Amino acid sequence: MKSKDKNVSIDGIDKKILRTLMEDARIPILEIARNVDISGAAIHQRLRKLEKSGIISGSKFVINPKMLGYETVAFIGVYLDKAIQNPEAIKQLKKVPEVLECHYTTGNWNVLIKILCKDNAHLMHLLNNEIQTISGVSRTETFISLDQQIDRQITI
Repeated sequence: MKSKDKNVSIDGIDKKILRTLMEDARIPILEIARNVDISGAAIHQRLRKLEKSGIISGSKFVINPKMLGYETVAFIGVYLDKAIQNPEAIKQLKKVPEVLECHYTTGNWNVLIKILCKDNAHLMHLLNNEIQTISGVSRTETFISLDQQIDRQITI
């Protein structure tokens, strides 16, 4: 693994390890070692190097929001009065737990956010009482996701 600017090169064994972990992050190290045909200690060492390089940034459990009653996913384009208000607007958006992602964008909006709501009434409440009341937000444009048809990570 040689560092080239911000890019890190990885070999075939690293790729096999990453693909395996992307399928199931809970797979035992020794099972990965058997599949890749190297020792468990070598897998640990490679994982440490991948973490140190920033290629792996942790692991997490994925919660099914529908099982908790969250049915509506929406993307909201946020227009700010002035771009200089972005830091304060982001600070306020961070206080809204339903905001899952926030992207500073080019194009029509200053910010694009992804939110998760229980239903359309919850979405309307968030828009009217949380997001559109943030100082500097001039207006919003909302898109409700009817169905997520692709959900994947980058191919390794």
